[in-house]
Amino acid sequence: QVQLVESGGGLVQAGGSLRLSCAASETYYSDMGWYRQAPGKQRDLVASITRGGNTNYADSVKGRFTISRDNAKNTVYLQMNSLKVEDTAVYYCNAYRFSRPYWGRGTQVTVSS
Repeated sequence: QVQLVESGGGLVQAGGSLRLSCAASETYYSDMGWYRQAPGKQRDLVASITRGGNTNYADSVKGRFTISRDNAKNTVYLQMNSLKVEDTAVYYCNAYRFSRPYWGRGTQVTVSS
């Protein structure tokens, strides 16, 4: 049973930083990434990374967020800098294993003004 466990969310002031981590229970994941969902809005991609390290970012976070992964630890990270109030959302980890998507339960990120 694949499990993705996020950590690192919390409350931070605008301009601050947070680092999210997502540890996966099994081995060998292809694409991994982070999505977020604000109240009343759809879940949107924040950033993704291939097993080889190619990255993709939403325009709204480019230059502020950095996604990385450690394949040996089956873990994906999201370094979030220069946080804005509009970054407030539940952040979900996503990972593909043999073409099947898996999701974490989410971690709340709240940015105060």
